Amino acid sequence: MRIKIDTKELFKVVSILEPNLTARLAAEFLEILKKGHEADSSTDEAFTHLVVVMSAVEEIEKDVPQSLVAIQKEFYAQQHSFVFCEMQPPVIDALVKAGLYEMMNITPTESEAWDILQMEEIERELLNDSEA
Repeated sequence: MRIKIDTKELFKVVSILEPNLTARLAAEFLEILKKGHEADSSTDEAFTHLVVVMSAVEEIEKDVPQSLVAIQKEFYAQQHSFVFCEMQPPVIDALVKAGLYEMMNITPTESEAWDILQMEEIERELLNDSEA
């Protein structure tokens, strides 16, 4: 699977470079994300907060949306942010048809995804302060 990983100060940006996200490619992608999410957070291999850029993806197979929702849930269960951005209309349509679009954290642009990550980080900090 062709992806590009860009490391920012507080998060990583993973761009999927495949035009057709098949179930096999999605499984590979999810395995990469799981390994990164389970890695020691002090290492470069770790994925804590993540933006997934899907601008190159023109279509997805019918089983893929459920997998994408599952990995996003795993990140949020660990108090980590996960945002999809720059989805093409056919991909959005597939998510809507699967009834999963509303369950996902999706923004039109990468910049807006960064904003969500920063807001969620502030929210986590505020919640941690109020619990102390």
